[in-house]
Amino acid sequence: KDYFRFDVLHQSKKSLARVGRITTPHGTIDTPGYVAVGTNASLKAVDFTTADAAGQQLIFSNTYHLLLHPGPDIIREAGGIHKFTGRDGPFITDSGGFQVFSLAYGSVKESLESKGELKRAKSRNNSKKMYWRSDVTGENAVKVTEDHVIFKSYRDGSKILLSPESSIQAQKDIGADIIIPLDELPPHHIDREALAASVERSHRWEVRSLREHLKDSQQRKQAIFCVVHGGTDVELRTKSLEYLTSLPWDGYAIGGSLGNGRDELKKLLKWMMPLFDVEDRRDKCRHLLGIADVDSIHNAVVSGVDTMDSSYPTKLARHGTLMTKDG
Repeated sequence: KDYFRFDVLHQSKKSLARVGRITTPHGTIDTPGYVAVGTNASLKAVDFTTADAAGQQLIFSNTYHLLLHPGPDIIREAGGIHKFTGRDGPFITDSGGFQVFSLAYGSVKESLESKGELKRAKSRNNSKKMYWRSDVTGENAVKVTEDHVIFKSYRDGSKILLSPESSIQAQKDIGADIIIPLDELPPHHIDREALAASVERSHRWEVRSLREHLKDSQQRKQAIFCVVHGGTDVELRTKSLEYLTSLPWDGYAIGGSLGNGRDELKKLLKWMMPLFDVEDRRDKCRHLLGIADVDSIHNAVVSGVDTMDSSYPTKLARHGTLMTKDG
């Protein structure tokens, strides 16, 4: 594609680590690279001009939050996320699925601590975040069907329907350079039968997302990455990887439950990443979703991950902590 390309510039002889470059309509991204998370299309405590000057090339924004406010239609009318934010560098958006399922199971940390129990709805009336309603989380927060997922807005409690097709259309309106298909995010503590069913549903949703994307992908000049699932189950994760990499995606994202802590993630990457380093798979970018602490960055890079996103580094930074290669 003339508007999106990934080139491997150097391959390590000691590991799967590699140096590459992603070319997008709004600039290049050197890999391996960290992707800062600007949830609402902005970084907290630092403006894009400063971040770009510091070498931040790719910004990750969340479709879920942009869907609720200001809305994809407003961003589209403003000329897309680049003109809306005044930043001409590359953006990537997710599908909204992670945040939607977090309404039921909580954050990754909460899900692990509760061992998969549904998140209890609790009032945040005493919180500084007065816009967050107390009736949008918990057991009845999210309704999942084969066709779509329904959840409530944290802003006004209105019901929102999110389908593979509507997620892609929202991301097309937002206008990021790289977009992600809708998938289901089950908690870490889930029985294998339920996990297998979730993986299959994610596959069906991702295929529907891909079909919607391909209707006008050339005109929109957007790339789309699949999301490989399967938890830490070797058979399910391998099945997901082999099936999704057989389809015409522009890159591969690694998502779903990635284990209970750094050690499980390290083991997962150690056996899984060599599966990407075969035939045509090695020619496409690999993105690790939601992980970017120092130890995990090192393990990911030597395993062949090209990019990784997380709000953790910038959260540390605005509280006065700097990440270095030594920790």
